[in-house]
Amino acid sequence: MKARYKRVLLKLSGEALAGERGYGIDADVASHIAAEIKEIHDEGVQVGIVIGGGNIFRGVAGAAAGVNRTVGDTVGMLATVINSLLFRESLEAVGVPAIVLTALRIDKAGEYYIPEHAMEYMVGGRVVIIAAGTGNPFFTTDTAAALRCAETRCDVLLKATKVDGIYDCDPMTNPAAEKIDALTHREALKRGIRVMDATAFSLCMENGIPIVVFELAAKGNLRKCVEGLPVGSTVSKEA
Repeated sequence: MKARYKRVLLKLSGEALAGERGYGIDADVASHIAAEIKEIHDEGVQVGIVIGGGNIFRGVAGAAAGVNRTVGDTVGMLATVINSLLFRESLEAVGVPAIVLTALRIDKAGEYYIPEHAMEYMVGGRVVIIAAGTGNPFFTTDTAAALRCAETRCDVLLKATKVDGIYDCDPMTNPAAEKIDALTHREALKRGIRVMDATAFSLCMENGIPIVVFELAAKGNLRKCVEGLPVGSTVSKEA
């Protein structure tokens, strides 16, 4: 494998881990994702991961149900810690050394996140799972992924989704949705592309970070992303 990107930040949603069930973690799905990561890790690619918590709890949904937003987001951050710990086990099971770093101080769950330490672990061959979002309420895990990508000097942000890229509307509900193969960060913001929130797009734009949005369920897609092959959709400084 000839890698175009040497250090990558993979953003996984909690729903991706849940599979068809829509909640919790599907062991088969987690094993598949771990195997995809092993393929690029074994080729020397340095990997950081940010995982969402939507398969357990969403702060926004909690707020809609009457939960204080700050409390709801804190619970959501804790949900990402749960996902991170369990997914670390999936990685270890396929022979990939991994460590959980957390933006909240939870000594029994993982080390406190410091960018320099995260980079040292990646250089040393460990997959680094960064949990608890940004450590602050009112920020999504997409924004956390963009922030961690910039802090750890990753070459690209790989956004794993259930569909094969970016569309002009939701392809899950509109069969007439048209795929967008490439666009700039500014175009994504102007068009209101919802695959990531505006803050995440802005962070990537300001730091010159390319984004590849791709379908993780398709075997080999992660490797193709790392090789720079045409897969999914790309958001970059110049489309």
